[in-house]
Amino acid sequence: MTECYIRVAEDENEEPMEIPSEEDGTVLLSTVAAQFPGACGLRYRSPVSQCMRGVRLVEGVLHAPESDWSNLVYVVNYPKDNKRKMDEMDAASAVKIKRGVQKTSDLIVLGLPWKTSEQDLKDYFSTFGDVIMVQVKRDAKTGNSKGFGFVRFTDYETQVKAMSQRHMIDGRWCDCKLPNSKYFMEQAGPDEPMRSRKVFVGRCTEDMAADELRQFFMQYGEVTDVFIPKPFRAFAFVTFADDQVAQSLCGEDLIIKGTSVHISNAEPKHNNIHHLFSNFPGRSPSLAAMFERSQYQFPSSHV
Repeated sequence: MTECYIRVAEDENEEPMEIPSEEDGTVLLSTVAAQFPGACGLRYRSPVSQCMRGVRLVEGVLHAPESDWSNLVYVVNYPKDNKRKMDEMDAASAVKIKRGVQKTSDLIVLGLPWKTSEQDLKDYFSTFGDVIMVQVKRDAKTGNSKGFGFVRFTDYETQVKAMSQRHMIDGRWCDCKLPNSKYFMEQAGPDEPMRSRKVFVGRCTEDMAADELRQFFMQYGEVTDVFIPKPFRAFAFVTFADDQVAQSLCGEDLIIKGTSVHISNAEPKHNNIHHLFSNFPGRSPSLAAMFERSQYQFPSSHV
């Protein structure tokens, strides 16, 4: 039998590639694997039954069904473990593409002089680039400045530049950085909006260990904490160092150990735990610390 080419694709709906056969009409698995790394076999859809059928494989040699490859499209088979890893890589790549355009965040400006106004703040930071928003936090009763404020830039590069140095504003050195949740809880008050660095991971399975979750999510950014409730309740919390990483993952469905998990925002409760315990006699900081991890409630879609 003369050499011919068979049509092979990773999926029935994809454009096939022609793979050469041997002189005896067989196809070497190594020839297929050269174009589709990790391939372990071929299958095809029967024109008669419309069911998928496997191609006979003997010692690395694929034999044509009924001695004729005909004009069918043969689909590549992969080992299940390899397929799972490929699915996880595809999901991770999709999220990274989504995160490709860096978004700016509200930056907190610490150490502001009492006299600094929002216009002063805007005039100063406008020297770095376009400013979307500025705000000086003031006491609701007295109207006096609390000594800190917020600024947001249009461009991410400008944000990075502003965070890389200290700032002399109205004769006083100030720091500009991403908001820290602990600072918000202690200084900004229980009603202050906060961008969460913690995400809720739903649909977890019992074989997912904390170290495995940490390792998986580290591909997106630095992970500072992983919490799996005991007894097991099919969810976990993952905390990132950067709130932008956490926010970019919200709404995604990711593949972990072959299971699709859903990522959503771990919403901060409106009541501040430290503020709550400050009303108790003795005001025990250690007691409040015990409840630190319970400051997040389940997303409404999972309640």
